[in-house]
Amino acid sequence: MTVRVLLADDHALVRTALHMVLTDAEGIEVAGEAGTGTEAVRLAGELRPDVILMDIRMPGMDGIEATRLIIGDGLVEADSGPPRVVVLTTFPDDTYVYDALQAGASGFLVKDMALDDIVAAIRVVAAGDALIAPSVTRNLIRMIAGRPPEPAAPAPDLGSVTDREREVLTMIGLGATNSEIAARLHITMPTVKTYVGRLMTKLAARDRVQLVIAAYRAGLVSP
Repeated sequence: MTVRVLLADDHALVRTALHMVLTDAEGIEVAGEAGTGTEAVRLAGELRPDVILMDIRMPGMDGIEATRLIIGDGLVEADSGPPRVVVLTTFPDDTYVYDALQAGASGFLVKDMALDDIVAAIRVVAAGDALIAPSVTRNLIRMIAGRPPEPAAPAPDLGSVTDREREVLTMIGLGATNSEIAARLHITMPTVKTYVGRLMTKLAARDRVQLVIAAYRAGLVSP
C-alpha cells in the first residue's frame, strides 16, 4: 500500500528537499504541496492524504490551527479515518509543540533530523503509531509541567497496569523507542509492541504521544 503524503511548509526549499527524498522512497508518494495552513486544509480535503508533514510557523493560518481543523474538528475524513499529522519544528523547545499535540498531531520531528529518519517516521505514523523526537519529548514534558492542571484531564488510573507495563510506560515517557525499550528490558520487539498496545487500551490513549502525557501525569516521569 502506498502512503500518500501532503507537504505543508512555507519554505519552498524545504518542500523541494522533502519532495525529492520522498519521491525516491519506496511505497511513498507526494500527493501535493501547500505553502500556508489555509492551503493545507484545502488540499487535505481535496487529496485525502494518509500523512501530512506540517510546519508549525506559516503565514496566516499556522500549522496548529490547520491541524486542529483537519483532525480535532474532523474536517477531513476518509475511509481509513483522518490523515495523520507529523509536525515539523525548527527547534525542539518550540513552545507551540504542546498546542500541536492538543490539536491532534501524531508526530513531532525537528527539521535538522536526517531526511532518512523523516522518511522512517512517515512510515511509523502511517502504520498507526506515533513518533516524537527524544529532544522534543523532553521539552514537551517540561512544558506540560509548567502549565496548570487541566480539570478535564486528571491523572490516569494505573490500577489495571501491570508492573512490567508500568516500566514500559515510564520508558515511553522518557522518549525511548521500541528498540531501546526491548534492549533495556531484555524483551523482544513483538513483546514491546504488545505492551504498548495494552497500555493504549487500558489508558484510552489515541497514540504514543498520549502515553507520554499519561506517564507524566501519573508521576512516572518528571521534567
